[in-house]
Amino acid sequence: MQENYSHSNIEKKFQAKWRDSKVFEVDESSPKPKMYCMPMLPYPSGKLHMGHVRNYTITDVLARFYKLNGYNVLHTIGWDAFGLPAENAAMKSKVAPATWTYQNIENMKAQLENMGLSFDWSREIATCKPDYYRWQQWLFVQLYKKGVIYRKNGVVNWDPVDMTVLANEQVIDGKGWRSGATVEKKEIPMYYFGITQYAEDLLKDLDQLDGWPEQVRLMQKNWIGKSRGMEVSFAGNSWHDGLTVFTTRPDTLMGVTYVAISAEHPLAEVALSKDSNLASAIQEYKLGGVSEAELATQEKKGIFSGLYVTHPLTGEDIPVWIANYVLMNYGTGAVMAVPSHDERDFEFATKYNLPKKIVIKSTKEVNSVANEAAYTDYGVLINSGKYDGMTFDEVFAALEKELVEKSIGQVKTNYRLRDWGISRQRYWGCPIPIIHCELCGDVPVPEEQLPVVLPEDLIPDGSGNPLNKDERFTKCICPKCGTDARRETDTMDTFVDSSWYFLRYTCPDSHDAMLDERVKYWAPVDQYVGGVEHAILHLLYARFFYKALRDLGLVKGDEPFKELLTQGMVLAETFYRQNPNGSKDWFSPIDVDVTKDAKGNIIKAIYKGDGQEVQYGGIEKMSKSKNNGIDPDEIISQYGADTARLFVMFASPPDQTLDWSDAGIEGANRFIRRVWRLVFEHKELGIVARYTNEELTTEQKKLRTALHHTIAKVTNDMSVRKQFNTAIAAIMELLNAYTKAALSDASGRALAQELLEAVVLMLSPIAPHICEAMWVELSPDTELLNQSWVKVDEKALDVDEVEMMIQVNGKLRGKILVAKSLNKDQIEVMAKENPNVQKFIDGLTIKKMIVVPNKLINIVV
Repeated sequence: MQENYSHSNIEKKFQAKWRDSKVFEVDESSPKPKMYCMPMLPYPSGKLHMGHVRNYTITDVLARFYKLNGYNVLHTIGWDAFGLPAENAAMKSKVAPATWTYQNIENMKAQLENMGLSFDWSREIATCKPDYYRWQQWLFVQLYKKGVIYRKNGVVNWDPVDMTVLANEQVIDGKGWRSGATVEKKEIPMYYFGITQYAEDLLKDLDQLDGWPEQVRLMQKNWIGKSRGMEVSFAGNSWHDGLTVFTTRPDTLMGVTYVAISAEHPLAEVALSKDSNLASAIQEYKLGGVSEAELATQEKKGIFSGLYVTHPLTGEDIPVWIANYVLMNYGTGAVMAVPSHDERDFEFATKYNLPKKIVIKSTKEVNSVANEAAYTDYGVLINSGKYDGMTFDEVFAALEKELVEKSIGQVKTNYRLRDWGISRQRYWGCPIPIIHCELCGDVPVPEEQLPVVLPEDLIPDGSGNPLNKDERFTKCICPKCGTDARRETDTMDTFVDSSWYFLRYTCPDSHDAMLDERVKYWAPVDQYVGGVEHAILHLLYARFFYKALRDLGLVKGDEPFKELLTQGMVLAETFYRQNPNGSKDWFSPIDVDVTKDAKGNIIKAIYKGDGQEVQYGGIEKMSKSKNNGIDPDEIISQYGADTARLFVMFASPPDQTLDWSDAGIEGANRFIRRVWRLVFEHKELGIVARYTNEELTTEQKKLRTALHHTIAKVTNDMSVRKQFNTAIAAIMELLNAYTKAALSDASGRALAQELLEAVVLMLSPIAPHICEAMWVELSPDTELLNQSWVKVDEKALDVDEVEMMIQVNGKLRGKILVAKSLNKDQIEVMAKENPNVQKFIDGLTIKKMIVVPNKLINIVV
């Protein structure tokens, strides 16, 4: 064993050993309990970032921990390989997206292997390969036949730059989530997944997910948005048939002063046919807000349609306004407006001088009928005729009866969730397996003709989907009638690809079925790790897919992921120089020397390249735009994978943000080298059998007690709390105690052997390469990965003596070892007799003594 640790040779050696021995490949024949642990699969952008390093280290630590604890561990990785970035890169470099994607996969796989991750590479998948998306197409056909997938014309979010449809969730502040272009509304035919058919299941089964962060469950609950209310009809006249609204506040029905409809509502077309002057406003509103979040902040605009509907209870004529804050794809595309009791309606009515009628009075406030702002809380009804004095529940019951009797309304449960439009007008995606025939209509591709293979040699030029121009792809024969037909050229939203991949890992070589019996051994996933930014999109869609597959008899249970850990982002310092034109040049934190004050604040920053000062821009998420990303390859090359892994596990709890720090990475490296040196020094004196039951000194007993307390803490931190930073801190504290203990006698050497073996085992999930190397030295002819996790010796925890701190007036003045059998009076005598304590109490009056059992004595003088 060399005295100084060199990561380069050791890490490559053990990576090759793990790869050649296939030690992390598993099957279903093991008698051990199964543990399926996985990270969210990455997009093959070509290069790992520190967020990847953190994500995959977390799952690797857990996978290795459970392997040592006797589990049959499946730890998987693959590639979410379709998507628009590949098309954009292809246009830039004039190469096919497939070429770019496969090269990136090769590069990133090499990077992952350099991290020493315990993936079962025999199960690697890429969603862009036909042997994967064949089964996605097969599932599409099954769900299409069941009516879970359907085609209809719909008003969609259209990204004019990427020239594709976006889901509502992909529209952020009115702009495309990827391109940043202002999103437009457009009506096109597209395919939808009927996720709303599973809305109640998706909501109800959140109660099963007690291993998920409450924040994520709440986000999903709110997105599904179940609400109980009433559907109420407002009758029309000779010009139209009226309209229906849904409201969760039927207690305000008597306060309706106008009705607002979407620009896409059928009544808007009726109004336009009567008055062509409405055309420009209707067109403007159609191109307006596309998400609820955007509508909440944009300026409220509207125009009177010239139409009226009849109030269902009073018979009054209610004016119909066309408004830009009503979405056709939410509810019925029409809302009853009650300005006195809805903030949005109040703002609109004030702007257009529309009447406001107060019909709810607070039960708490005396003066609650002023119309200076909308009163949105519950109360009792006023100005509502026979309903005056009723509470919400009372009027709900009364209205339910009356509206049903008159056939003008009914109680209804609504969901905010909308069906998932999955058609994308782009090339690099999974082809939708539909054939369009002039005689037969839309015909699913027969199963025996799957997969519909995407040609991989096309190079997009930015002018729409190149599949439309490729007759090799588009021309086909109708499988029903045998006439010439045209293949669907839309491809599936890439979120479809990532909604079931975790199940395909269980049987990636299955050629005859999407999923075989092996999935029932492995599913559901026991531990899933990924970013909280996927709380709504990916996780909701994956839950929907699992339930749809359950209903096809392909999986068991209701939920795909038992435990979910959402890791925090990795942040780093930013530095810049302001240019005369107002733009900024950003500098990598690695290339900047900083000077800090006593509190750690940066007071000066110098760019190493020219020795000139740069400005500090704060700590932000690592990004290319701010040039504050840290290249994992450079860190691994300089310090080693174990150091990188240790740093990202120690710097913060896994679910919190992590601040990158050069000092932190250097500190992690020092600790790695320190552990190596301690093992080296122990081995130089000769390897011995680990401690069994030899007689120990009082100091050695204390150290062994600390060892087993540490084992208990680390085990709990890893398995239950998943707080790896505190586990590492406990090991560091134990080694501090180890270096101070006298262990030169035979019993001490045996204890040192036990302690170092335990430390190496406990650190091995976090820093596997160096721990494998140290284990070979501590226990020749044995394999670390064949060992069992260290067990707590309860006898070591049951000590006869405890160390107690002695304070005088709150300041530490001494320590004593106290037998547990001593009573309070005896402990007080020992404390007062301590030589060091006597210096601080001699000649003074002791007012009282406070004894905290097994911990502390405080003498007040």
